[in-house]
Amino acid sequence: MIFNRNSSNAGLTRRAFIGFGALVAGGAAVASAVPASAAMLSQKDEAFSGARRISFRNSHTGEIFSGVYRVGDKYLPDAFDRINVVLRDFRSNELFPIDPRVIDIIYNVHQMTRQSEPYEVLSGYRCPKTNKSLRSQSEGVAKNSLHMTGQAIDLRLPGFETKEIRNLAIALKAGGVGYYSKSNFVHMDSGDVRTW
Repeated sequence: MIFNRNSSNAGLTRRAFIGFGALVAGGAAVASAVPASAAMLSQKDEAFSGARRISFRNSHTGEIFSGVYRVGDKYLPDAFDRINVVLRDFRSNELFPIDPRVIDIIYNVHQMTRQSEPYEVLSGYRCPKTNKSLRSQSEGVAKNSLHMTGQAIDLRLPGFETKEIRNLAIALKAGGVGYYSKSNFVHMDSGDVRTW
C-alpha cells in the first residue's frame, strides 16, 4: 500500500494501514502462543488437535525429552531444540539437527505398541569421528551411518519385547529397521525401506 499525503484518501489509507498492523501484531501473538499452548494440551486434547507427543530418555546422559513435537503438519522448533540436545553425540557433545521424519517413525511405532513408558535411546546423532571409532570396535556400525546425518535412532522400550518393536517398525514401511538381539535394541531410520 502506498501513502500519498496529498490524496483525499490518505486518512482511509492510514486507517487501513493501522488496522493491518494491528491484525499482523495480533496474528504474531497467536502464532507465538502455539508452542506454549501445544505443550499444555492434555493427552485427550492432543488427539483432537492433531498434536503428537513423544517421550524418550537418553540412556547415557539420563536426559529426557517428553512433550509435543508436532501439531498437525507443523513441527515445533522449540521442541526440536530440546530433542537435538537430548539426542546429541554425548561422546563429543556435538549437536546436529534430528530429522523430524525419524521422530515421526518412532512416534508411530510407539503408538502401535500401546505402551505409555518412554523409549530408552542408546544412540541418536553420531559425529563422523564417533562413528569411525565405533565402527573399529563393531561390525554392526555402517561406514555411512544415517546416525551421522541425524536420521537414525537406536532404542528399546522397557517392558516391551524388542523383537516386537522391530516387527511393528517393519510393518510401518517408513524407513530402515535393524534388529540387534544380542544388544537388545532396534535401529530405526528415515532412509530407504530396508531391514537387517
